This record gives sequence, structure tokens and C-alpha cells, in this order.
Amino acid sequence: MDKKKILADYNHKISRINELNKSYYQLNKTIVPDFEFDQLKKEILELENQYDFLDHKNSPSKTVGYKPSRNFEKIKHKVPMLSLSNAFSKEDLENFYKKIQNYLELDSSQIIDISAEPKIDGISASLIYKNRQFVTGLSRGDGKEGEDITENLKTIIDIPKNIKDPTFPDEIDIRGEVFIQNNDFKNLSDKFSNPRNAASGSLRQKDSTETKKIPLKFIAYTFGYEKGLKVNSQEEFLDSLKKWGFKTNHLNKTFNNITDLLKNYKHIEEKRNELTFDIDGIVYKVNDFKLQKRLGYVANSPRWAIAHKFSAFKGVSNILDIEIQIGRTGALTPVAKIKPINIGGVIVSNATLHNEDEIIRKDIRVNDTVLVERAGDVIPHIISVDLKKRPGNSKKFVFPKKCPSCGSITIKEFNKTTKKTDAVRRCSSEGYECEKVSIEKIKHFVSKEAFNIDGLGKKIVEKFWQLNLIRYPYDIFKLDYKKIENLDGWGKQSMNNLKYSIDQKKNISFERFIYSLGIRHIGFEGAKLIAKNLKKSKNFLTLLNKKKIEELKNLDGIGETQIKSIKDFFANYTNSQIVKSLFNLIYIEDFNSIDENGVLKGQTFLLTGKLEKMSRAEAKALIEKNSGNVVSNVSKKLDYLIVGEKPTKRKIESAKEFKVKIINQSEWLKMLNLTG
Repeated sequence: MDKKKILADYNHKISRINELNKSYYQLNKTIVPDFEFDQLKKEILELENQYDFLDHKNSPSKTVGYKPSRNFEKIKHKVPMLSLSNAFSKEDLENFYKKIQNYLELDSSQIIDISAEPKIDGISASLIYKNRQFVTGLSRGDGKEGEDITENLKTIIDIPKNIKDPTFPDEIDIRGEVFIQNNDFKNLSDKFSNPRNAASGSLRQKDSTETKKIPLKFIAYTFGYEKGLKVNSQEEFLDSLKKWGFKTNHLNKTFNNITDLLKNYKHIEEKRNELTFDIDGIVYKVNDFKLQKRLGYVANSPRWAIAHKFSAFKGVSNILDIEIQIGRTGALTPVAKIKPINIGGVIVSNATLHNEDEIIRKDIRVNDTVLVERAGDVIPHIISVDLKKRPGNSKKFVFPKKCPSCGSITIKEFNKTTKKTDAVRRCSSEGYECEKVSIEKIKHFVSKEAFNIDGLGKKIVEKFWQLNLIRYPYDIFKLDYKKIENLDGWGKQSMNNLKYSIDQKKNISFERFIYSLGIRHIGFEGAKLIAKNLKKSKNFLTLLNKKKIEELKNLDGIGETQIKSIKDFFANYTNSQIVKSLFNLIYIEDFNSIDENGVLKGQTFLLTGKLEKMSRAEAKALIEKNSGNVVSNVSKKLDYLIVGEKPTKRKIESAKEFKVKIINQSEWLKMLNLTG
């Protein structure tokens, strides 16, 4: 990679981390999980270590947090509030320890005491005391100057307003973390995505009477400027904090070797789910203050401290209950309701158990202590059970032999292709006889890849079902808008918006119509094959005849499994009536063959991120219709990368490396002579 590319990549990363810092520290929003932020920071620092010419004022090697908000007065910290370097492995921790020994010129036999303190996932605050009185409270800000949030901090009961103990220094800047306990967060979860954001948003309100309503807590752990502090170590300081009336973390401990530090790390990581507040790692500090002074600082972090982060993808929790969810194909999926836990910056309270066989194989029971994994966009799932912690009241889960929704017998089908019985148990009812299946079918009908009706999301579908406004897909095109207008939370404008959205979708392509019906085993590509074969939309009704369905066997991509699904679908009277009714209410376009000389002829495209008012399947169909090709990976042969909202960073970087042209949705639509 040449110097120009390296610099462009570096500047892009700096811009991104600046954006994330602004969102996190100033707007109280977490855009990405903690592990993704940590990884980006690590990449920037590695680039700077590798290339001397890289330098930027907003680099994490020079900055901390984000500049203070204009909503508050800015005050300089007498001693900067610095960030900590991160350790993610045993090797990182060993390197930290060795660097300390080398810097102090100690041999391996000399012991260094290390204070180990669980790192609370909250908001850093600085409390300035003069003559034993709390006079000023600051946020971290950019590390050099913070926001004056004194009045808000004064509302926190845990913060002593005046200290009577005569050993308290004449002047000191006590630092710690403001946070919200998980139980208290439950009442705020509709306003904030996690406890950390709730604490930040509450603490940085302009009206302190509003902050007072929030159950904020404070734990002290260090100091900045001091005048008259008479302690010699971190351990002594933490003991003094308790004597002075501050709350400290009850899990703080001191160790003198790596082995014990790692044992403690593992022990606390396993206990995370038992704590009343979120922690995301353990902070290690050289205990002796004289050694801390000798070690000093490097860039914007101390040499004598490091944060050992917990796994970004895993956490330990307890199963409170196991519930059954029913999908549009009748599949019964067991879901574990777990004690909420923060995994990679996301609060997880549900974890899929996949199927009956999985529960039996892993011997998962209610009240078990389990290891939960969440990676990327994958649904959180249970990895294993800690059998040593299994309580006497653990309960085996009995998978229902009857559908919890409609009472029909649940079955496991025999797969002729694999010659095995399916792992998934299903409701045996067909069509719309089962309420839960019906609701999921309607959600699928209005989804982006199908009819893509704005304003008719999953929650609205459920609400309309409860009010008996919708029972079948065709009801969407016969809604009682007068009744909707008078519903709570609705009005003339929102009703008209919904009516407009539905009217706009009364025209649909043949393949998307077939896909919208939710026929089992018929995905979008299968729907396209059927539409291409039948050509005219009215020919779809000929499939009411079983012989016509058999003719689809000749299609490459349509096998016995798909044929059986189509037969089962049309054999159900309700399904047949729904199809007939829809043909009378909407216009279904005939299949449009690909224009071999379309405007995108010979060009390849790749999509990343969420497109506006268009599904991925619809965009792909539009490209192919105009002679373009859609690929799944970045390569030298790719012509255009179409970028939507929240794109995959890796794809953008690869596109830049291969000199692929990167365009947005509007630019792509202009190529088609269309407008966004």
C-alpha cells in the first residue's frame, strides 16, 4: 500500500473515531458496540507506530473523550483526566507488567503490587473539594477541560457534600464513575439503549430538578489534583475514601503476580451477571504512589495503569424462563429469557435456543447459569451451561406437543433429501388457522422484500390484529381508515400517510407478489424463477390445478421440496381465497424480462448498508433488469460499490484498495435515469 493510500485510510479512521466520540460523549448515544470502538482505536495506534509520517490532532494518542458541550460552562482540569490503554489477552497483561519492570529497571524476582478494580461502564466525573466542601463538579470533556455539571452532581446521594473527617485533604479532586443500577434502568429502557447512555443523558441535563428524579449512583476510585493528601498507595487511598464517606467498589483487590490477576479476572467475569451494575473490564494500577510517579505518562495515558477488557462477545447470565416463538412457517423456536446482561455495549435479555434437539443436547434448563454469545448481527445464543452452578430448583423444559397458539399437534417432518427427521418442530395447521402464524405471515407480506409498505411495521400489524382490523393480507387494502384515525396515537395526518403508503403499493412486480405470500421454501430467487416461467401474472391462478404445479419441476432451482410446498399452499382453501382476493384488489405486473441492452450492461455492482425505501432484493432486481450484474464480494472485477446507511467498513476499505468507484443510492438511481 503506498503512502497516499495509508494516509487516506488513517484519516478515514480518525474521522470515524471522532464521530463515535462525539456521539458517545456529547450526544449520549452508542453507535457501535464497545469492542468495535476499541478495535478502531487499536488500528489507529498501530498505524501510527508503523508509519512515522502519520499524525493528527484528533488521534486517540493525543485526545481523550470529546470537546465539552456548549450547553455547559467549560472549566479546565488542574490535572488532565486521561484515558487508559487496553489489554485484551494474557499476553497484553504480561507485556504491561514487563514494561513496568524494564522502565523501573527491576529484575523478574522483584514484586510489584497491583490494585485490581472492576471498571464500571458509566460516566467519569471529577469532584473538587475545598476546605472539605464539595464546590465544583466536572465531566471528563476532552480530558483537558470539562463541563461544569455541579448542580446535577449535587443531586446524587452517594456524593458527600461536606466531609467531617480531619484527615481529608485541604483541596482534592476526587474522581469516579456515575452510573445507573440495572434494576433502576428498567424504568428508563424506553428512553435509552443501555444504562451507560441513561446515566450520561441524565447527568448532562440543563435542569438539575430533572436529574434529581433519576436514581444515579457514584463510586470513587482515584484523584487528580491534591493538596495535603497523606496516603502512600492506591490501596490506602481506597480505604481512606470509605472513611471519608465515599462509596467504593467492594470487588477491589490487590495482587502481586500475573497468575492471581488472571484468576481474579476470570472470577469477576463469571460474576458479572450477579452484579447490580455493568462492568466491562478490570483496571490494573501500580499500587505504590512513588512508583506511579516514577513511571509517569506516555502520550495521554499513564504507564502505571491499564484496562483489561472483558470478552466483547460473551457473558454469563441466568435463564429466568423459556418461551416459544412461532414463525410464519409454523416453526416453534424456543427463546431463553435471561437476566439482562451487557455484551459488547448491548443489553441482551433474550437468547435463542434454536430447537428442541439443541435444548436436549446442551441440557439447558430454567434457572441454569449459562454462557451467552453475541457476535455482530448474529442473534444472541446459549453456548453452554455451567453445571457446577446448577441449582436444586432447575427445571427441565418440556417442548410442547401442541401449538401454544392454536392447539394443533406439533410435528417434526421427515426430510426426503437428507433422509432425516427435521430438528425443527412445527405447528401442523396450514394457512391462517393459527393466530401466531397468521400475524407473522402478514408481517412478511408487508416487509421490505415483499410489498414494502411504509408505516405498517411489525408493531402496527400486531396492534391492528388485536383490534380486528386485519386478519388476512387482503384486509390491508380494505382498511377502515375512519376507525384508524380515531385510535390513540393516530390522527388525520398519520392516517392519510398510511393510506397513501398502501395505495402506492397496489402495483407490484410478479416475483415480489409470489414472494410476499410466504410459501415455505420459496425465497425471492425461487419466486423469480416461477414468475419468469409463468410470464403473465394471471397464470399464477393456474397453479390451483395440481397438474400445473407439476410442470414447475422442469425449472432448474425448483425441486421436490418446493413443489410439495406449493401444493400444500394451494391445497389450503384460505390460501386460495387470499390469492384470488388479492388479484381483484391490486395490480400485479407481468414478469419483465431482463433488457439485454439495458443501461447497466456489462457493469458489476455490490450493495452494502441499508437502502432508503428499498429492499436489497428490490435493488438487485432493478440492477439485473437493466443488464447489470450483482456480486457478493469486492474484487478487481467490481465496477461500483453502492453504499447505504451503516455500510460494512471492510467492504469500503477493500473497494478503495481495488480502486472501485464508491457511489451512494442517489448516484446509482441517476445511472438508471431514476430519482431517489
